[in-house]
Amino acid sequence: MKTLSTPVATASVILGASLLVATPASAEERICRGTIGAVTLDNVKVPSGATCTLKGTRVKGNIVVNSKATLRANGAVVNGNIQSEGHRLVVVNNTRVGGSIQLKQGGGLTVSANKVEGDVQIFSNKSGTKTIRNNRIDGNLQCKSNTPAPIGSGNVVDGNKEDQCRRL
Repeated sequence: MKTLSTPVATASVILGASLLVATPASAEERICRGTIGAVTLDNVKVPSGATCTLKGTRVKGNIVVNSKATLRANGAVVNGNIQSEGHRLVVVNNTRVGGSIQLKQGGGLTVSANKVEGDVQIFSNKSGTKTIRNNRIDGNLQCKSNTPAPIGSGNVVDGNKEDQCRRL
């Protein structure tokens, strides 16, 4: 017995098969220019050259600061990491970070009065003051090849204080 395929039957098979394939859920990325207050976001990206201020903002994922960008986070909650390569300025104050803070090859920075569940890594930042003080860090505090060297005190670190940060 011979069966004929109709356009409707073919479309039904294709549609049914496509429903069986699960598509991954993607977290939304919020581009930040200006100020964001006490809202909950998935991920935050500060584009090159932009300035972003987070005041009491909750970030379920990560914050990425692009080159020549500025981030000011005050009283924020970040479940993931704060990462930058080539930033102009990063200020993280009175913020809870579930991951790590990784700032490299950028400019000035202040990391103060934070609770960080991962590491704080400050590498190869060449301009501006680098201040790290009064943080509670569950991982390591690692600073290397920064000019000038970071300054600060009062950091409680469960892991190791290394290189330029060994006395902070």
